[in-house]
Amino acid sequence: MALTGRAALLALLGTLAVLFAPRPALAVAAVALLLAALVAIDLALAAGVRPLRLHRAGDRLVRLGETATVELIVENPGPRRARGLLRDAWPPSAGANPRRFVLDVPPGERRRLVTTLTPSRRGDREAVTVTVRTLGPLGIAGRQGSHSVPWSVRVLPPFLSRKHLPAKLSRLRELEGRHPSMIRGQGTEFDSLREYVVGDDVRSIDWRATARRHDVVVRTWRPERDRRVLIVLDTGRTSAGRVGTAPIPLAGELPRNRNVPGGAGIAPGWPRLDWSMDAALLLAALASRAGDRVDFMAHDRAVRAWVSGAGRTDLLATLVNTMAPIEAELIEADSAGMVSAVLSRAKRRCLVVVLTDLNPASLEEGLLPVLPQLSSRHLVLLAAVSDPQVAAMEAGRGTAELVYDAAAAERHSAERRRITARLRRQGVEVVDAAPEQIAPALADAYLALKAAGRL
Repeated sequence: MALTGRAALLALLGTLAVLFAPRPALAVAAVALLLAALVAIDLALAAGVRPLRLHRAGDRLVRLGETATVELIVENPGPRRARGLLRDAWPPSAGANPRRFVLDVPPGERRRLVTTLTPSRRGDREAVTVTVRTLGPLGIAGRQGSHSVPWSVRVLPPFLSRKHLPAKLSRLRELEGRHPSMIRGQGTEFDSLREYVVGDDVRSIDWRATARRHDVVVRTWRPERDRRVLIVLDTGRTSAGRVGTAPIPLAGELPRNRNVPGGAGIAPGWPRLDWSMDAALLLAALASRAGDRVDFMAHDRAVRAWVSGAGRTDLLATLVNTMAPIEAELIEADSAGMVSAVLSRAKRRCLVVVLTDLNPASLEEGLLPVLPQLSSRHLVLLAAVSDPQVAAMEAGRGTAELVYDAAAAERHSAERRRITARLRRQGVEVVDAAPEQIAPALADAYLALKAAGRL
């Protein structure tokens, strides 16, 4: 049973009547009996909540930053008109609007209620419960109950770095020799023969063909195709840190500390994990267009996700659907387990791209001791998202507090450069870029390796 504001208003009017009644005790009893009778009549005439049939329809997938619509169909098989209110509960991060509906369903009919979702986070957003309150004709009281109407909407990564793809594909076509260009890609796969021109590498001269044609002939090469690229996403605790600014405003987030230089009025940035996912998607799209096979693994202390053998046409769809529910785990990543998982899945030499953080303490205790096992069998590229706030702190002056912050930021940057140099001495390629630049920087590193014939 549920009472409305009308019941409270009638009770208030009853107290006024009691104040002027000659016999207050009898007046109180009479008002209470009258109110109880009205409530009982309203309850008896209100439509039942349990007989209502509810089911959903609508979108199942949506990209972060876009909107989805979910329909709730309410059927009334009972003999009474179902009038009242309906509340469709979703998690706050689903961005449901509206949350409440005015319900009016005649007997034997149905009504369609549409909820618009504007999610503020990746992952699966599950509908909670639908609460229905049907009122009687007097609007004093009604019946209330909840229905479980399951529905799930998967919020996919937005892939904002998609805007860089045309430029990277143009660069790839230059490497493959499809378009005329001043840039020549060497590669290691033989393509064709052509006449020598000034500026060609003399090491590419084909002496047998030159002898047959009585003219200097050189071999042309193209970047390797059908190579394997394994993208490894670190989902440990270091991937949970928020950096940069959120390209898509997140609903319900608190602003940054105004005392931090450059932080006034700026919404918290994305987690490193989301920036890494965006970079991984651009690299996967580029590598698949280049004819390479792309596999994907997410790992912290165990393999959280694995994608292998996806075709070129459905690779991106498979990756975004796999990445969507992945969240950073607040535990230290098991680097030895990650290397073991990579070696067990990648038997042939390939490019292993590890998206992690250049945290000196974590790398020195975790990845660096086991890295030789991986780099001895595969070409390793480590990509990390730097925090632009550190660069802003390095420029801080004026007060003692800002100077101490600048010193701490400079020390952090020096440790990052030191660990980068150590990785490169071990034969590991390193990409360290700001959040907005990590995706194109990683794509450029891939193209450079392909142009140099190192894949």
